[in-house]
Amino acid sequence: MRHRNGIKKLSKPADQRRALLRSLTTEVIRHGRITTTLARAKVVRSEVDKMITLAKDGSLAARRQALGYIYDKELVHALFEQVPTRYGNRQGGYTRILHTVPRRGDNSEMAILELV
Repeated sequence: MRHRNGIKKLSKPADQRRALLRSLTTEVIRHGRITTTLARAKVVRSEVDKMITLAKDGSLAARRQALGYIYDKELVHALFEQVPTRYGNRQGGYTRILHTVPRRGDNSEMAILELV
């Protein structure tokens, strides 16, 4: 029974799920958009929003939290430099999910996750 458990398991153990979310978050921030399954895109969206919120804060503690989550150190420094000017007056909703055609192999729902 999983009543009121908000986290999506993504059919992975906790360590693999955490590594998957970290890598997808890193790639979204690096490239600006990725193509993945709809379920993964919905979960990664909240993680990307958290990282952008940390970058808007800009404190040393927020920078250390982001460095502990995102794999690329230079990417974190670039994120903390660009985000206050890009999303300074935006209160949330930093990502967009666009539905695309189903995947050919298993008919899984695919989506594009991109930064607004």
